[in-house]
Amino acid sequence: MAQRHPHLPVGVPFHENRSLQVATGAYGAFWAAMAMAPVSRETWLLENLLVFFLVGALVATHRRFVFSNVSYASILAFLVLHAIGSHYTYSAVPAGQWLQEALGLGRNHYDRVVHFAFGLLLGYPLREMTLRVTHVHGGWSFVIPVIAILALSSFYEIIESWAARTVDPDLGLAFVGAQGDLWDGQKDMTLALVGCLFALAAGAAHRRRSGHEAYVGPEA
Repeated sequence: MAQRHPHLPVGVPFHENRSLQVATGAYGAFWAAMAMAPVSRETWLLENLLVFFLVGALVATHRRFVFSNVSYASILAFLVLHAIGSHYTYSAVPAGQWLQEALGLGRNHYDRVVHFAFGLLLGYPLREMTLRVTHVHGGWSFVIPVIAILALSSFYEIIESWAARTVDPDLGLAFVGAQGDLWDGQKDMTLALVGCLFALAAGAAHRRRSGHEAYVGPEA
């Protein structure tokens, strides 16, 4: 059973947490809208397999481990960005195309944004788990989330590569979304690492100023 860290308030269970209920409902409605008539249903399904796993894991373990509202907000924000990418396919997201045209870029960089957001938005929840589950403190409480982000990011790249090899070639290429970049996977993992480092640095700076971890309670 996870124990409370003195500087990290334990989250409020879902049935008592009005903010989390509203945020989850809003995400569910948005996800349902993005699930309707995606550009490629097959690509959408592949992209959402890990989402189904993540949400299922959060639901299955909710009674034993409740994240803080900051962590839940970060997770939901990442899932929203992913829902957009899976609806349009990452290489064809309109926001990325607009940015490509506005800045004269050689490709749609929406996938790069989401990989950066993966590290940025999931770095704090992973550190919260590190503090409350492993009871590791000090510098290692920052090192472990970084290792976890790199492991998860590389695992996703492996899944992408196998999907590209085993399914229909066109579907596999759409899922990978490399857009002709030979070093796509390495760049994606690098951006996830940078995002995580940024999140952990910001969290450490906040703690130095306030004396405690960033937290948003149910009343916020």
